[in-house]
Amino acid sequence: MERATPRPEQRRPRLSRRKILQGTALAAVPYALLPEWRAGLHVPGPDYPLAEWRPASTANYTVANRPLSHPVDRVIIHVTQTRYRNSLSVFQRPKHQVSAHYVVRSADGHTSQCVREADIAWHAGDWDLNTRSVGVEHEGWVDQPAWFTDVMYETSARLTATICARHGIPTDRAHIIGHYEVPGTDHTDPGPHWDWTRYIRLVNAV
Repeated sequence: MERATPRPEQRRPRLSRRKILQGTALAAVPYALLPEWRAGLHVPGPDYPLAEWRPASTANYTVANRPLSHPVDRVIIHVTQTRYRNSLSVFQRPKHQVSAHYVVRSADGHTSQCVREADIAWHAGDWDLNTRSVGVEHEGWVDQPAWFTDVMYETSARLTATICARHGIPTDRAHIIGHYEVPGTDHTDPGPHWDWTRYIRLVNAV
């Protein structure tokens, strides 16, 4: 995870949370047709119907209207360097000034969405890449490959394939990158034990 420099911006009011169990049905319905949709407001709940909605503090990301306000052309792969639940807690605390769009749990692939894809999460440590990427965190440590379970790879690959399809992002290594590939970063995640060949194959098999 990376502490990003916040960009001051007036944030739009956010609506109350809908039932998570409606996620799959809502994903197929245009936002403008939803009963409580209003211009300028985000529909609550996850973009990805298989994710649980666990919102980050509004102090830890920038409200936007992507892809209209900023093009989205990258998925950035991260490793949390902490437990899954700790990552969610960090994103929910305003003082940390960091967030990612998604967090994937090691043991079972359970996925939480913390920031809407329309908004700019503070995960890359580079403002330009923050504005045009979706950040996916994975529970674990870069030097402990046992955290990178089969179910984590498979679940994350489905998520990344869905993100790429939604935004028209090519499913290759030029557009699905590691945090260590962000210009100027001192981070090494996802680290030498992350199997990129396997991961890209799984993304393209979805």
